[in-house]
Amino acid sequence: MKKIIFFLLIATTYAAVSSAQSFHVGAKLGANLGKIDGESFKQEYNLSYLAGIYVDLGIGKNWGIEPELLFSQTNAKIDSGFRAVYENAPNSIFGSKAHFNYLSVPILLNLNAGKLLTFQLGPQFSIRMNKDEKLTTNVGNAVKGGDLAAVLGARVNLGALNVFGRYNIGLKNINDIGDQQKWKNQAIQLGLGLKIL
Repeated sequence: MKKIIFFLLIATTYAAVSSAQSFHVGAKLGANLGKIDGESFKQEYNLSYLAGIYVDLGIGKNWGIEPELLFSQTNAKIDSGFRAVYENAPNSIFGSKAHFNYLSVPILLNLNAGKLLTFQLGPQFSIRMNKDEKLTTNVGNAVKGGDLAAVLGARVNLGALNVFGRYNIGLKNINDIGDQQKWKNQAIQLGLGLKIL
């Protein structure tokens, strides 16, 4: 999975750079309101953060590609429905938060609706960077190491600064215990981007 993500990032970046009419590098920082959609987790968004870098490649007047490398967190509260997946789950984990760190690579297609507004959409490939202590101790490797999502969003361009908002829709079942339930990451992301070059 890691090799595929790395290859896709390099191939997309190379293809876009070779035909780019504009090239900018920047940094991003924002809030990640995430949850794991599934009966084993409370259906509420939990606040965490995201940070990373991006490359904005203008292919034409109205089009561009924006590969990013983001570190983001997802927190989800474990619900009693978890027992349907893992019947030996101790009562002590119900109500506690599971915490996951992801290294994500969104590859977004930018559609400029004038100078001020840009619409974005594309796939996001993610690698889980940690194991949650509560789940690992009691269950083992409950969540898969990789994820795939679709990203839909928009960006307001204010010179070197931009403000973005997006919704990440999980496409892959991340449940690594069994097939009793499907778990999918969902996130609302809001933040700021700053062009450095």
